[in-house]
Amino acid sequence: MPVNLSLAPAVPVAGVDIATVAAGIKRDGTPDLVLFGMAEGSRTAAVFTRNAFAAAPVTVAREHLRASGGEVRALLINAGNANAGTGEPGIVMARAHCEAVADALRVSPEAVLPFSTGVIGQLLPDAAVRGGIAAAASALGEASSSDERWRAAAHGIMTTDTAPKLTSRTVTLGDERATPVTITGMAKGAGMIEPHMATMLAYVFTDANVGQADLERALAAAVDVSFNAITVDGDTSTNDACVLCATGQGAALSSSDTSSWTAFVAALSELFRDLAQAIVRDAEGATKFIGVRVTGGRDAAECRAVGYAVANSPLVKTAMFAGDANVGRLLMAIGKADVHELDAARVRVSLGDVLAFEAGGIAPGYTEERGAAIMARDEIVVTIELGRAGRGPTERGPGGDGDGAAVEIWTSDLSHAYVSINADYRS
Repeated sequence: MPVNLSLAPAVPVAGVDIATVAAGIKRDGTPDLVLFGMAEGSRTAAVFTRNAFAAAPVTVAREHLRASGGEVRALLINAGNANAGTGEPGIVMARAHCEAVADALRVSPEAVLPFSTGVIGQLLPDAAVRGGIAAAASALGEASSSDERWRAAAHGIMTTDTAPKLTSRTVTLGDERATPVTITGMAKGAGMIEPHMATMLAYVFTDANVGQADLERALAAAVDVSFNAITVDGDTSTNDACVLCATGQGAALSSSDTSSWTAFVAALSELFRDLAQAIVRDAEGATKFIGVRVTGGRDAAECRAVGYAVANSPLVKTAMFAGDANVGRLLMAIGKADVHELDAARVRVSLGDVLAFEAGGIAPGYTEERGAAIMARDEIVVTIELGRAGRGPTERGPGGDGDGAAVEIWTSDLSHAYVSINADYRS
């Protein structure tokens, strides 16, 4: 079960139609194909995996996003099969499925972006997907703005997730008479998670009228403090994608309006963080939600290196699962990070509000009992102060407060269940 997963209710976004069907891609017969249709004039920005074995739909989605200039009218998503590691036949198939959507919706193929998630190394069942596309396209427009349609889509993109991840934010721009802007998003992911520029699959929609350059700028800012700050197992998927669509049905918004733009990006970033943390809370086999805060680095890159070294350490993660207050595992992970000339004597490590390590040794007053009390919680924060501020160029990172850079990474523990889930994944 997810660790304390609670999200604000979702609100439908004007200009978005949704249909979810069971196309027969998943062996259990559950819904596995989702089609989003967007109003004419909608704009889309997206970021994708950096994995060298990027899936066929990632390749095609990148091509279509460039060709359309962001004027996207449909998103086609399937679960149960990643269409990754399938070579040219997979790319041909992804393009053909976009053409099938385009024919059904009477839009150009380049206005359709494909996405897949599931088992790697298998071609999609072409007939099943085409049948699903036809069924979904015919269902668009039937109560498409209903809450149920949004919830069904959040379920339809799931693989090993145990719960859907769907939420909204509403922000009022300008004075009190201004029209509120709605932002609603969903994400899927539970394993194979350490993103680079994106994460798993995430789709966020707003009714704001935003230009392409501003939309891309907003997406980059929100991703940096959310989906690029989580890890479950250190593995980056072949299919990662994060998409932001603006339907233009609501208030006009521009980065030139500093006050409104700041409010919009803040709300967008909050929603992205909620979805990113929801993925970690629902991580495969997770029993604990862990925050790793790293401060006092010379730059954000140093802090990230230390944060990920700790968050991805199997020894740290298994100690977290066991509730073992083994400070040595934290020190090991910090020390192996790629940080030039890190001075251990300046590093401080805390478990929750308990200082565990400073001045090169166990902190005075620290006991295993105090540490174990923190480790017994289902939400744990590890704070690492590197003590390098003022010793070189500094940069304030996301979430930074105080001298030097600061970042926060969110991760989960590593349990027996994680091994079982992934050992049995294809069986």
